[in-house]
Amino acid sequence: MRLIHRDRLMLVPAVLCALLGTAAGAAAPAAYASEGPDTTTSAEVARLFDEAAQATLVYEKGRRAADAQRTRALHLQEQLKRQRGHLATLHDQIGGVARDQYRTGGPLALAAHLLMATSPEEFMRARRLVWQAELAVNQLLQRARQGERRLAAAEKTARAAWRRLKERRDRLAAIKKDIETKLEAAQWQLQGEADRSVAAGACAGAVQLEQSADVPSGVEWVPPVEDYDLSAGFDSVGERWAHRHTGQDFAVDIGTPVRSIGAGRVVSVSCGGSFGIEVIVEHTGGYYSQYAHLAAVTVEQGKRVATGQQIGQAGTTGNSTGPHLHFEVRLTPHLGSGVDPVWWLRERGVTL
Repeated sequence: MRLIHRDRLMLVPAVLCALLGTAAGAAAPAAYASEGPDTTTSAEVARLFDEAAQATLVYEKGRRAADAQRTRALHLQEQLKRQRGHLATLHDQIGGVARDQYRTGGPLALAAHLLMATSPEEFMRARRLVWQAELAVNQLLQRARQGERRLAAAEKTARAAWRRLKERRDRLAAIKKDIETKLEAAQWQLQGEADRSVAAGACAGAVQLEQSADVPSGVEWVPPVEDYDLSAGFDSVGERWAHRHTGQDFAVDIGTPVRSIGAGRVVSVSCGGSFGIEVIVEHTGGYYSQYAHLAAVTVEQGKRVATGQQIGQAGTTGNSTGPHLHFEVRLTPHLGSGVDPVWWLRERGVTL
């Protein structure tokens, strides 16, 4: 699944995730129902994410083409400027020849040389002068006319290129905007459905979405999302938390594919409480990863997952101030056993 880059569509930046900890009296998370939900909205969000990614690729390709065309146009303008200078020089040369002919009697003077020639050699020299003068003027006129035609053709080509470029850019922008508008509406519809199910305590089961294998062979660990901004970090302090922040937040859009950082088994899929919809995966070596504030899950409890396999869609369920993924690495499945996930992933070759 390809993602929308940060400069395309960020609906609401995630500022902080609010965790109430294990305060006395906190409600236990509700377990997911075994039956599958209506996957229409989740699938629509996934489809639009892919379409938006494709539209952005095409738009960026068009933008790069526009930059290249702009460079060519600037180069053409320099060429046109030089051509205009050459034409001005040609016209000056033609004017100079005409002035010289006027001062020397023009064609009459040359004709006089022919008539007054006293020998064949002198006659031939006079005739050659006439021919050279006419040839010089004709060549200058021909070069001027050719230059003017090239100049007119170049200006016409430049105007047509700029017009096509603007039309193409406008079409691409309109397509991209339409997809992003539809995606935004679908994202908030997905979030609304998630909020209602969490509030009702009747969370839907895993949705089945098509997934592409984007992780290269041999890679054991990956970030939980592909495109993100890091926000609240591990062990940071804020008024939104009862204690210190227990994980690392990734600011992403609603519906962003969330993936397992490594191979393992899904030990918990639940909703309710401060984490909203969450998934916990057990990995080899005794470590666990948690993915919270989701809008939907795409795996079932007890199932094994591969590195990079999509396990959910990001959202802002639970005690959250905006769309983001709250991610933890734990020594146990339970809150309070977390380690710094940035440091933990870096030790395994993943730099956030």
